[in-house]
Amino acid sequence: MRREFILALIIVGLVVVIGVRAPVFVTPASLVNIITDTSFLFMLALAQMIVILTRGIDLSVAANLAMAGMLTALASRAMPELPVVAIILLSTFCGLALGFVNGALIAGLGIPPIVVTLGTLAVYRGLIFVVAGGQWLTSDDMTPQFLAFPKSTLLGISSLVWIAAIVIAAFWYLLSQTRTGRGLYAVGGNPVAARYCGIDLAPQQLLVYSIAGAVSGLCGYLWVSRYGIAYVDIAQGYELTIIAACVIGGVSIAGGVGTVSGTLLGALFLGIVVNALPVINVSPFWQMAISGAVILAAVIVNARAERRAGKLILPEARQFAGASK
Repeated sequence: MRREFILALIIVGLVVVIGVRAPVFVTPASLVNIITDTSFLFMLALAQMIVILTRGIDLSVAANLAMAGMLTALASRAMPELPVVAIILLSTFCGLALGFVNGALIAGLGIPPIVVTLGTLAVYRGLIFVVAGGQWLTSDDMTPQFLAFPKSTLLGISSLVWIAAIVIAAFWYLLSQTRTGRGLYAVGGNPVAARYCGIDLAPQQLLVYSIAGAVSGLCGYLWVSRYGIAYVDIAQGYELTIIAACVIGGVSIAGGVGTVSGTLLGALFLGIVVNALPVINVSPFWQMAISGAVILAAVIVNARAERRAGKLILPEARQFAGASK
């Protein structure tokens, strides 16, 4: 909680500093747009977080997103009467299936997650080209109802934000209120001890990669309909931003450590940085450098915090061992 409090203070300070430099940035409309634009990152970062909790990584989330988005765009063109609910279900199921493939390969064959998802990243991108015949789909190929949903509002708040809020609530409930969620922390923190407690790693891996895939699929439709375009390279490289949001939010790459609130703060931090740099006229080349520096700093802070925690636990373990003798 201390880390999250500090990160929240940094975010507030960042907004204040940028607001002094560019007052337009802190107007209510601008802040609402930042939250809306960051909705994708909120959802995808949480999906990545539960994968990392199990000592895994999913590099295919953005490719999964692009694949699901392309399929829903093609479905909209082929069946204009298809209702939005059916499109959302199709997109989510497509993502779920692709995520299940990742989980099955990792859990069933024991292949390292980074190898599997790096391979499926390329496979899914290639399949998009095959399925679409190499063509781009624009808003002219999509129905008005397909395009309208992400732009609609309820109580003055974008539907994207509402969907993100539902996803956030679902992840909070899973991780803090269910035995399954506690099991994810257990297998990531100490797989051997978790196995002795009857928590097997393989089903947990299948679960988290399927969930990550489903969230990616959902975001696929929302992304394509929001921006009105579907093509092979949609969200290319976005998986790195997603992982960065997790790391900045305190999720340990070593597994077993991470919170929903911390991950959301990490995503919000990146969302503010990405939206603020153009406003204060920072060169796109410097934007990449600054984003990379922020990620590197977060990794260093995480590593130092974990090392310090290890040093604190070790003397206690020795004391306990001496007392037990």
